[in-house]
Amino acid sequence: MTNAGGDIADHRNAEARRVCRYEHLRRYFRQGYAPWRTRNGRITFLTTRPEHSYHDIVVDRKTFAELLRNRFSEELKYDATMALADARPDESARFLSMQPASVTPWLFACCALAVVAAFPRSSIAACILAATAYFISVALVRIWLVFLARHRPCAAKPKSLEDADLPIVTILAPLFREAHALPGLITAIRKLDYPKDKLDVKLLLEESDGDTRAEAERLGLDGMFDIIVVPQSHPQTKPKACNYGLSCAHGDITVIYDAEDEPQPDQLRRAAEIFAGADERLACIQARLNFYNPEENWLTRQFTLEYCLWFDHFLPALDRLGAPVPLGGTSNLFRTRILAEIGAWDPYNVTEDADLGLRLARRGYRTTVMESTTLEEANCRLANWTRQRSRWMKGFMQTWLVNRRSGRTPDWRTRLSLDLFIGGAVFAALINPVIWFIVLAEHLGGFDPLGTIFPFAKAVSVGALAFGNLTFLALAAFAPVRRGLSRISASAIFTPIYWLLMSFAAWKALFQLITRPSYWEKTDHGLSEHAKARRDAALDAFGLEHDASDSQVANKLARDVRRRR
Repeated sequence: MTNAGGDIADHRNAEARRVCRYEHLRRYFRQGYAPWRTRNGRITFLTTRPEHSYHDIVVDRKTFAELLRNRFSEELKYDATMALADARPDESARFLSMQPASVTPWLFACCALAVVAAFPRSSIAACILAATAYFISVALVRIWLVFLARHRPCAAKPKSLEDADLPIVTILAPLFREAHALPGLITAIRKLDYPKDKLDVKLLLEESDGDTRAEAERLGLDGMFDIIVVPQSHPQTKPKACNYGLSCAHGDITVIYDAEDEPQPDQLRRAAEIFAGADERLACIQARLNFYNPEENWLTRQFTLEYCLWFDHFLPALDRLGAPVPLGGTSNLFRTRILAEIGAWDPYNVTEDADLGLRLARRGYRTTVMESTTLEEANCRLANWTRQRSRWMKGFMQTWLVNRRSGRTPDWRTRLSLDLFIGGAVFAALINPVIWFIVLAEHLGGFDPLGTIFPFAKAVSVGALAFGNLTFLALAAFAPVRRGLSRISASAIFTPIYWLLMSFAAWKALFQLITRPSYWEKTDHGLSEHAKARRDAALDAFGLEHDASDSQVANKLARDVRRRR
């Protein structure tokens, strides 16, 4: 709608670009008005706020956002991909193989090779013992973190807020091939206990994803939902889509939700109150994650044990220790200003969340873990789980390499998170099958070169295998009790098998790190029985029948999964 008539389509001329500047784009979105063009020496403003006396063109907020995105489409596309790499190349995974920031690792590698060549027997034994010691250290740190999570209270003190005092929250929902999950996500967002006029919901849909865009159109979403089409470019990753959406955000707080998420209804309100009661150093709040289908099959039970350990024990312990918190991929709530200040997400890192947690800490900001849970869909199919896990492992490798490249680790807490938590998870997964091979080679095949040449090193390795696996088994059995899921604790007996699956994913990730470092392996959602029931319930809420189009979406998803197998 306009109140002064006139054409608003001539916005690409040079004079218009001089008055409406890209560097002020975020301010335009926040304030709801922007200088649009000049005519006869007079500036015409585009605004969503008719109470302003200087406006010439009044539009609704969705039209306002679309016009600005169209005007700055090339700049938005470039910055979503290259802003961090241009501003801080040492923090971007794009340059992992292109610009080593230090010769120290290469010098160390050359010296190590020289020592091995000169003293092969002693060097191999020393390497085995060092790797074993690191494996044991990773297990000990996890025991300590579980103890710490139980015995040290969280420091976050919320401040009660009335509805009028609540800040605007931008919800970024990056969606790719998620037509089947979209109705459930919309229903979950509508259930949030937060003033609807203070929600800025942005559905980030890929240009190439016609199915999800068609589903969004079929649902007939109201004005609270802003559909943003992310233009096709390399790399096609979730963090790139989030960067694109962040440029259009006008909330004081920005939160990420994935397609299958079901956040607790009061999650945003509680996060806003925690931010209000904290100082400006608190930049991020991580909600806990768990699953709504924990007992669907063996794989979901193992996945649930792992998530209980990770989000209910490990991450809260790192928070209470004051160490960097490697974020989960969803339900991260940020102060928008700080998120933009540090360069937002690295589009070339496939675990952009863990990387971002470390970058926040390096700049002196804190992350806390809140007592609110978002439920997700646990992977119930092995091929799909393997794709997801190999991406996580590859991203952890990228994060470790980026942060270790400069050789700077500010304090022992950062080293703990980086080397014994992120790096430790990868190293333990990589070395676990090697130690199993050492043990099984003797007992099943009578082949025991390690025991013959290095008996002490072999004894230590076998002891480490027993200690590590028993430790993780015990922790996995203990982890779900806090959530009232003790009935699945017995499944922890199969943790060693689950660990071998993680090892396969880790070795696959290592290969991909060399061959396809920024390739995003898509996790398919909507495969579980619970997810299908969730979609049906959501369609009922929309007043839509479960017609042939729904079956076509489900069948297409199943065909895609079978083809990738």
